[in-house]
Amino acid sequence: MIEIELDGKKVSVAEGSMVMHAAEAAGTFIPHFCYHKKLSIAANCRMCLVDVEKAPKPMPACATPVTQGMIVRTKSEKAIKAQQSVMEFLLINHPLDCPICDQGGECQLQDLAVGYGASASRYTEEKRVVFHKNVGPLISMQEMSRCIHCTRCVRFGQEVAGVMELGMIHRGEHSEITTVIGETVDSELSGNMIDLCPVGALTSKPFRYSARTWELSRRKSVSPHDSTGANLIVQVKANQVMRVVPLENEDVNECWIADRDRFSYEALNGAERLTAPMIKQDGQWKTVGWTAALEYVVRSLTHIKIEHGPAAIGALVSAHATAEELHLLAKLVRGLGSENIDHRLRHADFANAAPAGKARWLGLPIAALTTLQRVLVVGSFLRKDHPLFAQRIRQAARKGAQVHSLHALADDWLMPMGTRLVAAPSAWVQSLADIAAAVAAAKGVSAPAAGNPGAEAKAIAESLLSGERKAVLLGNAAAQHPQAGALLALANWIAAQTGASVGYLTEAANTVGAQLAQAQPGAGGLNAGQMLGKGGLKAALLLDVEPTLDAADPAAAKAALEQAETVIALTAFKTAALDVADVLLPVSPFTETSGTFVNAEGRAQSFVGVVKPLGETRPAWKVLRVLGNMLSLPGFDFETSEDVRAEALGDGNTLAARLDNGSSAAIAAPAAPAGLQRIADVPIYSADSLVRRAAALQKTADARAPQASLPAALWQQLGLAAGSRVRVSQGGASAVLGAKLDATLAAGTVRVPAGHADTATLGAAFGAVTVEKA
Repeated sequence: MIEIELDGKKVSVAEGSMVMHAAEAAGTFIPHFCYHKKLSIAANCRMCLVDVEKAPKPMPACATPVTQGMIVRTKSEKAIKAQQSVMEFLLINHPLDCPICDQGGECQLQDLAVGYGASASRYTEEKRVVFHKNVGPLISMQEMSRCIHCTRCVRFGQEVAGVMELGMIHRGEHSEITTVIGETVDSELSGNMIDLCPVGALTSKPFRYSARTWELSRRKSVSPHDSTGANLIVQVKANQVMRVVPLENEDVNECWIADRDRFSYEALNGAERLTAPMIKQDGQWKTVGWTAALEYVVRSLTHIKIEHGPAAIGALVSAHATAEELHLLAKLVRGLGSENIDHRLRHADFANAAPAGKARWLGLPIAALTTLQRVLVVGSFLRKDHPLFAQRIRQAARKGAQVHSLHALADDWLMPMGTRLVAAPSAWVQSLADIAAAVAAAKGVSAPAAGNPGAEAKAIAESLLSGERKAVLLGNAAAQHPQAGALLALANWIAAQTGASVGYLTEAANTVGAQLAQAQPGAGGLNAGQMLGKGGLKAALLLDVEPTLDAADPAAAKAALEQAETVIALTAFKTAALDVADVLLPVSPFTETSGTFVNAEGRAQSFVGVVKPLGETRPAWKVLRVLGNMLSLPGFDFETSEDVRAEALGDGNTLAARLDNGSSAAIAAPAAPAGLQRIADVPIYSADSLVRRAAALQKTADARAPQASLPAALWQQLGLAAGSRVRVSQGGASAVLGAKLDATLAAGTVRVPAGHADTATLGAAFGAVTVEKA
């Protein structure tokens, strides 16, 4: 540690720290624009000039290393005059936009100009003009004349998002931030540039000119999208969500959120919201009151229980629902005498489940991802499935971590990569067995399965046997894989032999919570695959489920629900289950209800509603409580969602003991199927009901119509060229899609996205497909 004197106080900081870090440790504020604790030091703005004894001129605090015995003054006349001079230069060209600027009221330049700016400018020349740029539907660069060239946005792209989409061109007063060749900004983390901008140069396009910041009330919430559980501040005006920004939590999301966390709020105020109960009568939808709708549901469930037995009733639930909602629906179904409930709608290996009351999880704290030295990621579209986990692993890779992958393709994770093992989905078990065999050979122990390791498998094994902090992480595709249990068993063996942790990145906001709330079938119960297969249910309850977009086999799911006598959909949107449902009950999205999500690391995070429910919408936990009472089921006398949480999750401090990634599955590599295999990603803005209806997100590059990606050999065999279209057939149905060459795809594998209307007629996510030129 080095000791310096800062404004007369002794401060100890680590060697290599800058004066700015010492000031932060001492709680001393030094004005700055370009410095940010999460970004590299650029020393562009010079606003942080301080008086260092024996230095001939003021020094930038952000770029001046501390030395033993250094004496620094941040409030001396020399320092203040230097800071005022810099402010004068910054304001020479800054337009007088404050009355109409979206940043007004939360602008760093505005705040510091009050303390360091003069009351009038000495300059009378015209201010410079920078022409606006169109960089896509999320970020507005309409007022780039405001830019002070701090380059925070540039550094964020390079260092955090992993792709330099913005850069600075020209020099002097001609300098400007731009995408250089007029492209759009397409990173899944791009909205963080808006927060980083210390002036109003980069603003939110969907929020633009819709409210002044001081009119907004700020309320805490938790992201309902992926398993990070990002902490949010939801900003509200006149009972309407106007904007969503990050709430800093170093252990979870740091100070970042993904674009889907930031912009999905548009769906909350959209035209598709269901605001009153509806019943289908004689093929026509009719709006009814809550009493009539609930009585209809009770009559239907009672009738089917008497006619067909309780086993004919089942529930399909989304893991984006709260733990309270999942617990009450499971309790209602079990109260009726059925064990048919499941949240694993995209899964194929239902035997791969944690013991009752326990849950598969990440296997380590989220914050530990940044400190890993060796990582093997199996079956994950990492950047799009888990943007914030990818960001943490990217930071680890920047510090020298070796990141390896086993997948059906080598998609760009925007980070330095180690070895990539590319294999068709049916070969993943064998590929992981090959890595295990290489580990076994190096350690002189017997392998868990026969393997024939090639150069890639040996390289991954050698890497995992070195280093200290290590993890084997299973992605969404590995969890949904037909041999998911064998993949987990092999991952556990490799982790045990190499000293690594093993875990699932987990799919949805509450995948861990859904397991803990036992929203899975008990003894004798049907799983999601059976309920959505042939001869399924007579009565189905759907909670936040869109059958043709959320199921592993959407065509089979639709057929199964169409033959049911009654389908009751609890949903926030009219169009969610319109084609299969008989009753639509309007339930609240995350901003209009209280509840709890348990993220991938097993952290239970509760939140409250930030606005009143829209129209006749009601929180789903209240609807289920009333249904339980009307069905005369015991144990439905809860007063608050906290009461439900206590029963669903017990003491939050004991959750860690209920996390379990153990597996006793048999390890057997399946025979490779004849023909082409499908690998199905779920596009980032097709993953849940909110992002599918967020207008701005649906205009991004990631929301373009899905394409069929083909390996090089198949591309040449079909004689395709840029702009060609192909017919993809599966399970008796077909879809005509644009074709795209992906030379990184494993031979015999075709990438066809799921979760989208264009591919909803096709079959299982891992099924055999045929492809022909359209």
